[in-house]
Amino acid sequence: MADALNHIVLRCQGLHRHLGVGEGRVHVLNGVSFEARRGEVYAIVGPSGCGKSTLLYLLGLLDHPEQGEIWINGRLMSHSTDEERTAVRGEHIGFVFQFHFLMTEFTALENVMMPMRKLGRLTEAQMDDRGRTLLSSVGLGDKTHRLATELSGGEQQRVAIARALANQPAIILADEPTGNLDQRNSTMVFDLLTRLAKENDQAVILVTHNPEIAHRCDQVRTMRDGEFV
Repeated sequence: MADALNHIVLRCQGLHRHLGVGEGRVHVLNGVSFEARRGEVYAIVGPSGCGKSTLLYLLGLLDHPEQGEIWINGRLMSHSTDEERTAVRGEHIGFVFQFHFLMTEFTALENVMMPMRKLGRLTEAQMDDRGRTLLSSVGLGDKTHRLATELSGGEQQRVAIARALANQPAIILADEPTGNLDQRNSTMVFDLLTRLAKENDQAVILVTHNPEIAHRCDQVRTMRDGEFV
């Protein structure tokens, strides 16, 4: 039992969240509980507006629940300070979004190095070496010095994956990571994300509308009206 618990890197219990005000106030999450283990890939699926992305933002410590608790690597985070949340995000969580959010005035390598610079654990040479290794792992070793604007959509999303893995986080959160790509690039990006995460014993939690991608995940959780069903 203890060994199984050691593999749980993210857990939430009874999360509630409302959005909007007045008559437009909506109960977006209604007591959601969830846990993720190292080396497993989880798909969260459901219709638009059911609370998938809101849940992902709470799990990524980008927003606060009104009720409920969130643990990251066994540490209770739902009542932590903004400084504590920022530190835990930088060390333990990597993000991949539908729109890659690369800094267009920087090169692929510089984009991948940004999370490492913020964490501040490696020397410049170590960050450069890790950035190049990560870009090679996503098939972009020959494009390290290309500006983000000089890369295709699929290439930019692969840079975003490399950036998410930069600090070797325990958790990868992906919100529609292939939603802006064609079928070939969608398959490539999903394969890369899941392969690299499994190799590094990381948990991947992704929101997707793509049934083919969801089917290939280790577990699929379906949301309806702010709850898992």
